Amino acid sequence: MEHKQYQIEVGGKTLQAEFGLFAEQANGSATVQYGDTVILATATMSEDRREGMDFFPLFVDYEERYYAAGKIKGSRFIKREGRPSDQAILNGRIIDRTIRPLFDARMRNEIQVILTVLSIDQENDPALVAVIAASLALGISDIPWNGPVSAVRIGQKDGAFTVNPSNDALAKASANILAAGTQDKINMIEAGANEISNTDMHEGIALAYEQINALGKFQKEIISKIGKEKKEIKLTTPSSEFNQKITSFFEKQGLASAFYTQNREERDEKIKVIRGALNELIVNDYFEKEQADRKEEASLVFENFLNKVLHDRILQDSDRPDGRKINEVRHISSRVSVLPRTHGSGVFKRGETQALTVATLGPPGAEQIIDTMEVDEKRRYIHHYNFAPFSVGEVRMMRGPGRRDIGHGALAEKALIPMLPSQEDFPYTMLLVSEILSSNGSSSMASVCGSTLALMDAGVPIKKPVGGIAMGIITGQNGEYKILSDIQGPEDHWGDMDFKVAGTKDGITAMQLDVKIDGIMPEIIIEVLEQAYQGRMEILDVMASVISKPRADLSQYAPRIITIKINPEKIGDVIGPGGKIINEIIDKTGVQIDIEDSGMVFITSDNGDGAQKAKKWVENLTHEVKADEIYKGKVTRIMDFGAFVEILPGKEGLVHISQLSEEHVNKVEDIVKTGQHVDVKVIEIDKMGRTNLTMKGLKSKQ
Repeated sequence: MEHKQYQIEVGGKTLQAEFGLFAEQANGSATVQYGDTVILATATMSEDRREGMDFFPLFVDYEERYYAAGKIKGSRFIKREGRPSDQAILNGRIIDRTIRPLFDARMRNEIQVILTVLSIDQENDPALVAVIAASLALGISDIPWNGPVSAVRIGQKDGAFTVNPSNDALAKASANILAAGTQDKINMIEAGANEISNTDMHEGIALAYEQINALGKFQKEIISKIGKEKKEIKLTTPSSEFNQKITSFFEKQGLASAFYTQNREERDEKIKVIRGALNELIVNDYFEKEQADRKEEASLVFENFLNKVLHDRILQDSDRPDGRKINEVRHISSRVSVLPRTHGSGVFKRGETQALTVATLGPPGAEQIIDTMEVDEKRRYIHHYNFAPFSVGEVRMMRGPGRRDIGHGALAEKALIPMLPSQEDFPYTMLLVSEILSSNGSSSMASVCGSTLALMDAGVPIKKPVGGIAMGIITGQNGEYKILSDIQGPEDHWGDMDFKVAGTKDGITAMQLDVKIDGIMPEIIIEVLEQAYQGRMEILDVMASVISKPRADLSQYAPRIITIKINPEKIGDVIGPGGKIINEIIDKTGVQIDIEDSGMVFITSDNGDGAQKAKKWVENLTHEVKADEIYKGKVTRIMDFGAFVEILPGKEGLVHISQLSEEHVNKVEDIVKTGQHVDVKVIEIDKMGRTNLTMKGLKSKQ
């Protein structure tokens, strides 16, 4: 392809898209630059279908490269970049969630979209650049896709919204909203905020929508000029005869009635029997070489049948599978202090979804060090989300957290961060782990609620409790829709939206939107937020009935931290040459000591006496001696002209022979001996920084 370049202004900065520059053998490629952040996107598609598959095989990989930031991987032993960072996984999920709804779900050709970060300026968000780059790579390719999509980030500070603010500005913002979508609709949102109102959140999304629309026009112009003709590929499309045959089979078997069985176990068993009968039908009615294709087509008919049942019943009669009203939240129960030796624990159960969250408190030095292409930082609040296969009654290899687990953990983490106490008020590192023990929808929001319970049970002085709810929507062909509160599994799978909203009674702290359709109009979002608010209030009330505020005292098993503020210039005095002094303190008192450049010293210990001893030691090391202060010191050296007395660790002063006694002194040894402890008073700190002492008027123990 001939080299082409296009530009548009977004948020007062130039976004530049280039084609024919790199990766010409991909079906489509685009290089997008915003500031000095540069993303290369490639889109490729396999020539043949993957037969026997009942889902659309899309792979999105977001590849960080340390060279993009002029860095070398931190490990001394491994320099090759390997497993993606959590942030890379989260960015990949953002792109996947944005582009996936615009593919035909009947496709079975493998499609891979790779986003490679070539340069990053630490000012402009690579995630939103990557969304646009992926859209352009797909848009100009011959891969069938119903884009384009665009993304912008909206920040709010002092009530004012800005488009694509810098990372530094976002760090100080009260709201951080990443929104993506087509020219007409919003189809992905990832937001964090400090109790933003529903109205302000909607206003920010409306501003994003305007920018997305302009970016959509920009992309369409490019695609119309240089885009390839889309390939005709074989879709999983049952014939009308086969579709009618299987649909009739489902009707005779009572699939709709089975699907609307309120008890989950009974429902799953009935559907299992029907699917077994379907498999038997295909085996009996079709030759072996046809059976794989027929099973794949039957699976699609099954999905379409239940999709239609759910949509028709809810749109016509507001009839949900479990019998609830459309704005009704499932039964909720909560417990705290369920584990005897942990620092804090809480169980949150909503319907059949149950999350156990455990809080562990540690010293400041237990912070997680984040060293990635984008950031070098320390994280004092960490949330892990674990989704074991038994939670959905399955048997599956356990290979550590997947992309979904990391995403759900990050969302729960984001929801609680605005409500955490400052490090000055609460210097602990906090690790929250949510174990999903049973799941039937909205487990991420259950982990938000469980985290609130665990933190309060641990005595962490959070500002306010945080709760979360997952909202859904069912849409019709003529624009009609019904908004659902607290969606469960079937409504998530066959519904059109999963909109998670977390917050306090006073505002939103985190939000995440995914859709199965091409998107929703911004005006619907305010309705969703209002209905979500009512559900959130109900959830928070139930949580408050169990524990309404943080416990006054920490668990007896949690470590205690003493905080001291010292002169930063005295840090070296505490550490000592080669760490000699600080290691001596740690060895002799059994504490852990963390020192920040600001002069904050954190002493962590399970032993109160050891902590107090270490505190006194540090105070003595860093105390600035002043005139008229009295000390009990130790005579370290005797000279003809006086005695040197150590008044603080490593700090000596001179008692001149004339200051040893009220009486005349012939020899210093007549008054003091080496090793003797004496009371001394500071006369002055002279111009050379020397400390002059006196024993006159003081009584010393010999």
